[in-house]
This record gives sequence, structure tokens and C-alpha cells, in this order.
Amino acid sequence: MENTIITLDGKFWDKNDLISKMYDDEFYYGYLASAVLSSSSLKDLLKSPKVYYNSLIRENDNDSQALRDGHLFHQSILEIDKFSENTFVDVKSKATKLYKEAVESSNGKKIYTESERLNALRLRDAFMRNDEIREMIEACDYEIPIVGEVMDMPFRGKADAVCDSFLLDLKTTTDIHSFYYSAKKWHYDIQVYLYCNLFGIDYKDFFFVVIDKQSLELGLYDCSEEFYFRGESKVAQAIETYKEYFTQHDEGIVLDKKKIYNYNIKGTL
Repeated sequence: MENTIITLDGKFWDKNDLISKMYDDEFYYGYLASAVLSSSSLKDLLKSPKVYYNSLIRENDNDSQALRDGHLFHQSILEIDKFSENTFVDVKSKATKLYKEAVESSNGKKIYTESERLNALRLRDAFMRNDEIREMIEACDYEIPIVGEVMDMPFRGKADAVCDSFLLDLKTTTDIHSFYYSAKKWHYDIQVYLYCNLFGIDYKDFFFVVIDKQSLELGLYDCSEEFYFRGESKVAQAIETYKEYFTQHDEGIVLDKKKIYNYNIKGTL
């Protein structure tokens, strides 16, 4: 059963078959979003079981500018064909009538502005002018999905760049000199721990490539043992919360709704 993955809804999957399906974004971000755990779901569980529960019962409607910018930047580096296939509207603001009409007729497809396209290309140009980082990423395979068990729970992931002996993850920031604090705030240590285990690499072989959206400064960050084990601790804590409020059995996931609704954050100020 080493090559078998049991998803949270109780289904048995051949690991290789499941990975092949994960190249389909609709499957990866649709069915698998609730059928397995991920670094994103663990971040929700660390906030509270209510936050994770709400992510299960409604579609992800987070369309912040930071996420839009980050998505386009990733595409411009890793999936240039998909970047070119996007619809870009030449308007000054997303509040304009022309932009709203484009969204209404898009059949749910995300619409971007021309200024967002130019900004992504601005970041891409700065990225590609850095010889060290460009040469590192050019030798890699991009957007590689993985699924497996970590702490006896099913997890999914998608690595930005898988290279011969290391992984690269691309991040954008508004202040690269504060990235040490941002990495802790946004729980990037969880991602490091999970991906190292899913891809079978050492934490010393995981690198973040970070670009400052304002100054265009680039950073290349490796990970310490402390960072890795902090991620392990957070993963264990989030899984403990999951098991307390969400139970898996052969017919799927049972939600202890009463327990979730009665959850309170407690503390002393």
C-alpha cells in the first residue's frame, strides 16, 4: 500500500494516478482542496477550526491585489504560455465600466488590467537580469505537483521549481529587508517542512527567491534547521486541531459543527 493515498473523504488512490490528475488546475484547486491537506489549509487551522471550516464551505474569494500580483509574476516566470493567454484590459482602474463588463463576460475567468501585465513584466525583467538566479531556475522543471503522507495525513503541494538537487520557491514582497519577519508571519516554515518531506529533500536544499515589488531587489534565502523544525511543530499543532474538530471515516469527513461553532479564542491581555 506504499503507493496508495487515502484522501480525507475515504477514497483510495494510486499515488501516480493522483499526481497525473494534479496537473489539471481545476482538479488541484477544486476536489483536492478539501480532499487532502496543504500548507494553506494548515495556516487556516493554526488560526482556528472556524477559519478552516469556512474555507471548506465556500469558494476561495480572496482576490487581493497582492495575490493577483504574485500570481501574474509566477506565471510570467514559470508559465509564460498561460501568462500570454490571460485577458488584459487597458483601463486605468478595475472600477471602470469596461473592466466590469469584461469580468461579467469572462465566464468566471480572472481578468487583469494592462497595468498589472506591465508590472508583472517589470518584475520578470529584473528577475531575469540576475545571472545567478536566472541560471538556477533555468535548469529546473516548473509547477511540479506532489502528494503524499506527512504525519500519517494526506498532503498535496506544487513546487515552483524542482531542480536536480534542490527546490526553489518564488515570493514577492513589499519590503525585502523584512522578509525574515514575513517568512515567520506567513508561516513559510510550514511549506518548507511539508515540501521537504513530500519531495524527499533536506531543508538545506530548499531556497526562497524573493523579489521586492517596489525596489526590484532580489533575495536568495536558504533555510536553517531551526526554521525547518519550527515548521514541523506548526504542522503537528495544526494536525492536532484538525483531528479534534474534523473526523475522517470511510464515508468522508464528519464535521463537529457544534464544537466548531462554540470555539472561542481565549487569552489574557
